[in-house]
Amino acid sequence: MARFELKLPKMGESVAEATITNWLKEVGDKIEADEAVLEIATDKVDSEVPSEVSGVLIEQLFGKDDLVQVGQTIAIIETEGDAPAVKAVETAAPAEVTEIEKTIEVAKDAVAAPQDFSGSDKFFSPLVKNIAKEEGVSVAELERIAGSGKDGRVTKEDILKYIEARKSGAQAPQAVVEAPKAVQPAAPVQKSQQAVPVSVNGGDEIVEMDRMRKLISGYMVASVQTSAHVQSFIEVDVTNIVKWRDKVKSAFEKREGEKLTFTPIMMEAVAKALKDFPGMNISVDGEYIIKKKNINLGMAAALPNGNLIVPVIKNADQLNLVGMAKAVNDLGNRAKAGKLKPDDTQGGTYTVTNVGTFGSVFGTPIINQPQVGILALGAIRKVPAVIETPEGDFIGIRQKMFLSHSYDHRVVDGALGGSFVKRVAEYLEAFDVNRDF
Repeated sequence: MARFELKLPKMGESVAEATITNWLKEVGDKIEADEAVLEIATDKVDSEVPSEVSGVLIEQLFGKDDLVQVGQTIAIIETEGDAPAVKAVETAAPAEVTEIEKTIEVAKDAVAAPQDFSGSDKFFSPLVKNIAKEEGVSVAELERIAGSGKDGRVTKEDILKYIEARKSGAQAPQAVVEAPKAVQPAAPVQKSQQAVPVSVNGGDEIVEMDRMRKLISGYMVASVQTSAHVQSFIEVDVTNIVKWRDKVKSAFEKREGEKLTFTPIMMEAVAKALKDFPGMNISVDGEYIIKKKNINLGMAAALPNGNLIVPVIKNADQLNLVGMAKAVNDLGNRAKAGKLKPDDTQGGTYTVTNVGTFGSVFGTPIINQPQVGILALGAIRKVPAVIETPEGDFIGIRQKMFLSHSYDHRVVDGALGGSFVKRVAEYLEAFDVNRDF
């Protein structure tokens, strides 16, 4: 008999940890190779962890809701025959068994006090939080650092100075820690907002939010509190696009094995506009602007349970229409089937959401932090419109839609926000009906 260490697998370059949401196998259960042992969740995607070997689950090192780092051992599986090459240990060797038990204890200690910034009232950028996690800076320490950014926010430089001073053992951290401020008698005291009590009647049903809905709720509130949202709207004539798609969609599906929707056509125009206006392809970290090298388009997708997820098309500006259609369909299908990988939702630099799918003419979407813009695609409708010709104006039936652009007014002014969405509209209206796909 041998023991095999089941570890939390690497789930993408930008994913370092996951939360255990459910154990599918209990201690004593038999497990087949490639059979799912437990379910995990990152901040956006749920997935399963399969076993690499067949055997019996003899120990669970973490419980439900525990936070686990990538590479940590999460369970021990007893196997038949020789141990697999992946750090397995023969039960006949007491010294090695003792070493495994030490590893288990270390793993348990590592998860005893996971860092959770959700309980903090202060805003910390993703970059600052990642540095804090990597360097073992507790939430309490982070809250005491005097930030040099706007409104006292902790910047990258602030936390790096704190860490450097802490490692050197100097007294510098005390200088970084924010001292209590003297009370200003002239300043009015603001009352904290209290939740309005909700009346519940006898026939009402009370249902707790699921994990993803709680996360989405937190993201939306945080985004509104972080960014100064401004919207620009523009109406677009997409008659040529509708006619072209109707003409080629059957041939496209026959040749490429993919359905051709309007989404990849819109994504193609957005990617071009982002190349023209790189000021929209940025993110904000305190008082610093990060100019993104790659154009990674997020596409908001509704899940069957009503929740929302935003998979990302990496390097979207490098794809032709066929490649864009394949990427859109692949991510959309895997989102509906719950097969997205954690890295599929990471690294977005700008987001597009199709509110027209549900019949909405336009909307005011909330920015997907830490991005600075999001574009909502309204429903395509047949409307009467004035058509200008050399012979004069006349009324005709045209296919039109609204583009709704929400952008962060902290760093994007109306000239840039309006010019960007106008450029998207220009690309759509100038669509070549004679183009190949």
